[in-house]
Amino acid sequence: MAATATNRRVVLKEYVEGYPREEHMELLPATEIPLHLTSDNPPGSVLVRNLCLSCDPYMRLKMSRPLRASYTDGFVPGSVITGYGVARVVDSSDPRLSPGDLVWGITGWEDYSVVKPPVTAFLSKISHAGEGGVPLSYYTGILGMPGLTAYVGFHEICAPKAGETVFVSAASGAVGQLVGQFARLAGCRVVGSAGSAEKVELLKSKFGFHDAFNYKEEPDLAAALARCFPEGIDIYFENVGGAMLDAVLLNMRAHGRIAVCGLISQYNLKSGEWDAVRNISAVIGKRLRVEGFLEPDHKHLYPKYEEWVLPYIRDGTIAYVEDVAEGLESAPKALVGLFHGRNVGKQLVRIANDE
Repeated sequence: MAATATNRRVVLKEYVEGYPREEHMELLPATEIPLHLTSDNPPGSVLVRNLCLSCDPYMRLKMSRPLRASYTDGFVPGSVITGYGVARVVDSSDPRLSPGDLVWGITGWEDYSVVKPPVTAFLSKISHAGEGGVPLSYYTGILGMPGLTAYVGFHEICAPKAGETVFVSAASGAVGQLVGQFARLAGCRVVGSAGSAEKVELLKSKFGFHDAFNYKEEPDLAAALARCFPEGIDIYFENVGGAMLDAVLLNMRAHGRIAVCGLISQYNLKSGEWDAVRNISAVIGKRLRVEGFLEPDHKHLYPKYEEWVLPYIRDGTIAYVEDVAEGLESAPKALVGLFHGRNVGKQLVRIANDE
């Protein structure tokens, strides 16, 4: 008799307007599935057992009713939520992958997923988990999409020079905590913003930021930035948007660079309610370079990044903080918490141990 397993799935119940709530998602009862690929799975498919799931801000955009073309397909009510994760291959018709391989990439919020082409192209084999203090969960963060995002945005787009000044918003998150440490290693002076005293202290004591502030306690963000950067900002790593971006534009130095990674302050606003950028003329007067980017466009740089960052992880030069929720049933609450600042560090969900 062919082996089977039970599979639980988290689906989107309805499109979201405003802040997402746990009720917008549903954990369905377990169903029995075969532990092998079936004839209706196209060639190149991979069956995986999911181990860790990543909660990321971009997922909020996929929960809204699609109103225009986007770089990524939205979630469909009634269908399983998808995102980055870490998994072990159970069965594979992809010649790159074999049963037993550990992988990271796009998978489903469920115990087991069949990943089909072309999405299988985003599954990458894991080679270094467990070696020299490298936890498997790091492939949802520092060794996964957030890590490559931080590396590309800072090193490739912003091209830092020693002695420059760097500001990072949402600096204690999955990407921001890395950008700050990359800036310090590059010989830059780096300041970050976060939403609590605990997170501000973490930036300075754990991640080595030269200074940090709680944006919730600053009545005038432009004045706060002027205090931290009396001679202006050379590089801004943008994770927030809205009022913070407007304040930064006033404090940028001539020929500064802004890497636009995310706009989390805007994601829960209804269509047409996004904050206007009132100081956009500074881009002209200060000859600023502002560039948005997506991590999938830079996958070819991952081997270079992994080779560069692994020694820093192993010798403790770079620290990484994770906020781990346990169990698939906790995934909706963990994702919702991102948009209320409840997480400290990279938010992930561990749904199974690697046995």
